[in-house]
Amino acid sequence: MRNRKLWVSILSGVLAVIMVLSLVVGVLPGVVNAASLGALQQQVNDLKDKRKEIQAEIDELEGKLSANLESMAEVVAQKNNIDQQVFKLYEQITNLNEQISTYNLLIADKQAELDAAQARWEELNKKNKERIRAMEEDGNLSYWSVLFKANSFADLLDRLNMVREIAAADRRRLKEMSDAAEAIANAKEVLETEKTALEATRVELDEAQKVLEEKRAEADRLLAELVATGAEYQKYLDEVESKAAANQSELDAAQDRLEAAEREQWLSTSVPAKPVGTPGNVSTSSRPVDGLTWVSPCNYVLLTSPFGWRTHPIHGDYRFHYGVDLAGPIGTPIVATRSGVVTTTTYDSSSGYYVVVDHQDGYVSKYLHLTHYIVSPGTYVNAGQVIGYMGSTGASTGSHLHFSIQYNGSHVNPMDYIR
Repeated sequence: MRNRKLWVSILSGVLAVIMVLSLVVGVLPGVVNAASLGALQQQVNDLKDKRKEIQAEIDELEGKLSANLESMAEVVAQKNNIDQQVFKLYEQITNLNEQISTYNLLIADKQAELDAAQARWEELNKKNKERIRAMEEDGNLSYWSVLFKANSFADLLDRLNMVREIAAADRRRLKEMSDAAEAIANAKEVLETEKTALEATRVELDEAQKVLEEKRAEADRLLAELVATGAEYQKYLDEVESKAAANQSELDAAQDRLEAAEREQWLSTSVPAKPVGTPGNVSTSSRPVDGLTWVSPCNYVLLTSPFGWRTHPIHGDYRFHYGVDLAGPIGTPIVATRSGVVTTTTYDSSSGYYVVVDHQDGYVSKYLHLTHYIVSPGTYVNAGQVIGYMGSTGASTGSHLHFSIQYNGSHVNPMDYIR
């Protein structure tokens, strides 16, 4: 009986211990979960604070980028104004050179007339001297030869009258020739004076063009600096956005763990995907027509920007580049890549001075950012014929040619045609 009570007591104790242990075991997971939730909540709060700091950095960089773009727009506008002034000066200088060339021809003609008049005067003077070589220094005529040759007094008078008439006629002719020579000399002097004035004006225009070229070079330098600064800002912005992306990913994961919910796709601060594919007005097929001969539009040093998607060097956005940029020294001759008819020669703030040539078989070629062009609409040009000169007019950060080709209205890669 006593043993039975002992076993009951022991069994009761064991059951009590088991019950206590079960209670302890049941309580422990609740304590761990509470601690984990607190840590996760703190982690979420820390990540949110970090996100605010990163967003502040992004806002600051975007503000700097915006200000940089505004500065670039101002410089581009300044460049456009200088480009047009330089072009007008070029036209004025060309006109003055043509006028000076015309004056040179007129002066040469007047000199030829003067030489001829002087030669004629000398010839008449020589003949006059031969006729009246007996004339004395004081102007009185010696008639001894006339007296000795006269057959009679009447013959003598006739001879004297004849000599006087010849001498008077010669003097009149000599006076007329002298007056004509003097008039020619005066006209030549006037022409020389006007030519000198034109050359002085041309020198002034050359100096003005030089000053404008220096201003444009300074604008090009400033624009290049702004582009470089914008690139640095963009680089930092990309890095900060990458940090923002990493931060958001961690925050999403922490919130998923905290809320024990499915992870939501994060898009709020991710960098937008770059465009894919090809615009509708671009041909991706191989060359539509084989056997055509194309020449390079210029002797370029480097292909700085190929055909296709790229980040725009001034605007900073991701867009399609419909041609190729061929860099070289300013003033490099630009030629037509194939024969055709010039359809456009004009200027705009983006393309600068540019030329369009229709090759009359579905192909059209374009030549942008020229210093100036030397052809006009309606002109037929041959392959290799100079149509303008390489420059940096319009929305350009340096001396280059933007060259593009269209076939039946669709842009094609120019490098499939030239090398």
